Amino acid sequence: MEMPKIPVPGVRNLITVGSGKGGVGKTTVSVNLALALTGLGHKVGLLDADVYGPNVPRMMGINESPHANGDRILPIQQHNLKLMSMGFLSPGDRPIIWRGPMLHSVMQQFVRNVEWGELDYLIVDLPPGTGDVSLSLAQTTAITGAVVVTTPSDVSLEDARKAVLMFRQLHVPLLGLVENMSYLIAPKSGERVDVFGQGGGKRTADQMQIPFLGELPMVPEVREGGDSGKPVTLKGATDGAAKPFFELAELVIARAKEVSAHKGPTIAVED
Repeated sequence: MEMPKIPVPGVRNLITVGSGKGGVGKTTVSVNLALALTGLGHKVGLLDADVYGPNVPRMMGINESPHANGDRILPIQQHNLKLMSMGFLSPGDRPIIWRGPMLHSVMQQFVRNVEWGELDYLIVDLPPGTGDVSLSLAQTTAITGAVVVTTPSDVSLEDARKAVLMFRQLHVPLLGLVENMSYLIAPKSGERVDVFGQGGGKRTADQMQIPFLGELPMVPEVREGGDSGKPVTLKGATDGAAKPFFELAELVIARAKEVSAHKGPTIAVED
């Protein structure tokens, strides 16, 4: 018997960001997508569910631990985002060595016992692959839809297809596929360089019959922003390096509205 998928109280749209493999910039996309949604005037939370490699604290410039309010966890707030990450609880280089049941428990804690409040969007940065965390969340929580991140390389696209099929098997709507590190612009010549190939994300999205959410170029400002704790999207929608993330956010908003209109509201009411 299938477990009921329960909405998160107060959260209008829960959107997962996943990938079939690591190294495609999934967390970078999650962080900048969340900040772009905030920049567009929405109330947003970001849950770093990548328990083995929680990079959100560094990318958001946070070096502190969350506080408790009774049996509830208060999320850390930064740049108008509400944040929760295993990296807040296990900082530094200490590895997380957990099996499936423990991962399920901590995910339920992060989803159900954090004071998210009223949010328009809760972005969940999933671990790469199709493992226990993704499975636990998708089987127990009402998800508006999933964004799959890939690069144009054939290896990445092969694993992205697996992620798409996982979400389909778990009955999670696909908001679309976004191609990260799509190309770079040579600084002197201005020439476009397709480091990992060209057009693979669009072709794969068409083959899988899901929306293509666009190309995100490789630019130094994105890497520098993540390393320094000042993500590029903080510069605003008019900044050349940040603009693609705002365009992605607008597409995600539109797709979330389409999906929600199709299946009805999933917002839960606080007890």
